[in-house]
Amino acid sequence: MLQSIEGIYKDGKVELAELPPDVLESRVIVTFLELKNPLQYSQIMTFGMFSGENQSTEDDLGIAEFHGDREDYLDWSK
Repeated sequence: MLQSIEGIYKDGKVELAELPPDVLESRVIVTFLELKNPLQYSQIMTFGMFSGENQSTEDDLGIAEFHGDREDYLDWSK
């Protein structure tokens, strides 16, 4: 049975984020992952995100903006 548990390797030791259930002793394989900061986008849709000739336009970005929900009867004009 294979289980994956996240952890951190630091100063020659592996610290697990949680203890595996029902495992007292086992062989392990340690895989080292690159430390990368996740990409953060300020917008969901950006120019050039579509391939080929189907590029996003200014109108597409306007359609993607939230302008309120007419059925919730809230005033979104502020």
